[in-house]
Amino acid sequence: MKRVLDKILGSFLVALMVLMVLAVLWQVFSRYVMNSPSSVTEELSRYLFIWIGILGAAYAAGQQTHISIDILHPKLNDQNRMRLRIFINSLIIFLSLAVLVIGGANLVYVNYDLGQYSAALNLPVSFVYLVVPLSGILVIFYKVTVMIHSKKYFICCLRF
Repeated sequence: MKRVLDKILGSFLVALMVLMVLAVLWQVFSRYVMNSPSSVTEELSRYLFIWIGILGAAYAAGQQTHISIDILHPKLNDQNRMRLRIFINSLIIFLSLAVLVIGGANLVYVNYDLGQYSAALNLPVSFVYLVVPLSGILVIFYKVTVMIHSKKYFICCLRF
């Protein structure tokens, strides 16, 4: 399941990036060559950048490639290292649930309830913010998957 999600999410991020590059190229062409800048491409590229950044963070969490500080980790023995990983992943799950999923869902609801639309695209702003809870759900899925599929986590949990 994780591999399928990785492939879908990775392909979706690539498609968003290609679309953003094309929008920026069209913006530059229309501004400097045609002397008539397109307002749609500026807003589209901004929203695509938001989606790429937030979904990319979830993808990086799933690939275990987020930035980390490894000061304490190498100094611990294997059992305490596993406990530290469990603690860190549990903390990430909790924060993703509280901030991204619950807070993001609240943000989407408030903007939906207010009925805000973007200026150039006439797109509901709540759709733009929908990426926040979606990313939180993906981060939680990835972290739970890491904890479940690692035999070391089970061995360490039994020794707790």
